[in-house]
Amino acid sequence: MVIFRFINLVTFCLLSILLGGCDKTPPNQLQQVKASNTLKVGMLVGPATYYQGHSDEEGFEFELAGAFAQELGVKLEVIPFFNLEKLFENLARGQIDIVASGISFHPSRDEAFRFGPYYREISQKLVYKQGRQRPRHYGQLEAPVTVLANSHHLLSLQEAKVENPNLKWQTTTLLDQEELLLGILNEEIDYTIVDSHSLALFRRYHPNLSIAFSVTQSDPIAWVMKRQADDSLYALLMPFFATMQNNGQLATLEEKYFGHVTRFNYVNTVAFVEASKQTLPKYAEWFMTYAKQYDLDWRLLAALSYQESMWNPRAKSPTGVRGIMMLTQSTAKSVGVKHRLKPEQNIRGGARYLANLISRVPDGVSNPDRTWLALAAYNVGMGHVRDALKLTVQQGGDPNSWADVKKRLPLLTKKRYYRSTRYGYARGDVAVHYVDNIRRYFDALVWLDENGALPFSSGE
Repeated sequence: MVIFRFINLVTFCLLSILLGGCDKTPPNQLQQVKASNTLKVGMLVGPATYYQGHSDEEGFEFELAGAFAQELGVKLEVIPFFNLEKLFENLARGQIDIVASGISFHPSRDEAFRFGPYYREISQKLVYKQGRQRPRHYGQLEAPVTVLANSHHLLSLQEAKVENPNLKWQTTTLLDQEELLLGILNEEIDYTIVDSHSLALFRRYHPNLSIAFSVTQSDPIAWVMKRQADDSLYALLMPFFATMQNNGQLATLEEKYFGHVTRFNYVNTVAFVEASKQTLPKYAEWFMTYAKQYDLDWRLLAALSYQESMWNPRAKSPTGVRGIMMLTQSTAKSVGVKHRLKPEQNIRGGARYLANLISRVPDGVSNPDRTWLALAAYNVGMGHVRDALKLTVQQGGDPNSWADVKKRLPLLTKKRYYRSTRYGYARGDVAVHYVDNIRRYFDALVWLDENGALPFSSGE
């Protein structure tokens, strides 16, 4: 019997060797990813992480994960989730490789999951609807706080209850973060907690959300993986994020998705949303017509116009620029505008001028950076923008990156920098704020348009 078993074992091993080895070690996680040619990444759907844009998938985490997949030489497969419970369940079961969703570190999570290197910091804000009595600490809350189940927000409330025994909350798995914020606005929910970057994005078009107080000040966020002995994929996160940090790609993504929303002005935002519904309809058809003619997004053209004139066709500055697109006399002449106070002519001229500026941006610059540089040139002139590009190169930055050029434009106000440039002094700091404002207006118009909140149809 023993001999028979031995012969069977030898036979099995010989067959195994022929098929790939008797005691072949199972493939590690990295080998599995490579073999499948796919990196499976779980993401919460939302404006700060991953969403379906106008023509393609977009989002800070989506692009970051795409860069990691490219580094590995595999395809990115995004697996979207709408609540944290399902996201973490799938990670624990090994059905996804990584969670890339702006997850903040907490010691209790570290027991079951592994956090990669920290790459951003956020804070948690307790929010309520503008117009209600502002609570300045937990003791002044008049109702329970509603938060996402399994979130860091819930962990923060549990910790706060130690010193605030009367603190109450309720959790939900049915709503996502944006739906919670809409619940605040619709007065279906009294209070919730939201991460600072998500709130900044949401308040572009819903300014009536107010911050009661900061729940936390500085939470590090990172990608999350299942806790296991296999380090093959996890070990690559540190060098990847180090490279992204050192080559400026991380800063470029930060600028693309969050760089223009760091400032919030309640009065200004309310006025813009109101004007979008009351004033914009008078001129929307012309924005659409001439944006299409010059291959522009009409909402970008309208956002530029609001920044220039607040959609006032008779606007006039002390320096002589006039009209709804605020064209100088020489610029108006160059784009065929005879009467700057006639809004249709002015919009047509502004569209033509912006398209011309975009075409004059150096060829190496791709969108959206190309558009942001053209908008800066609309404000300070292409000559000054080219000076900023040269300064960027001289200081070791990337002239094709708006994030890098944005840092150098304000230097044009300082003599030690502008005296060596071709065009000299310029209010580059103003140009930076100018572009940020237009980007906020543009984002808001896109959201209002795509959610049917404008009193007309754009056909987009």
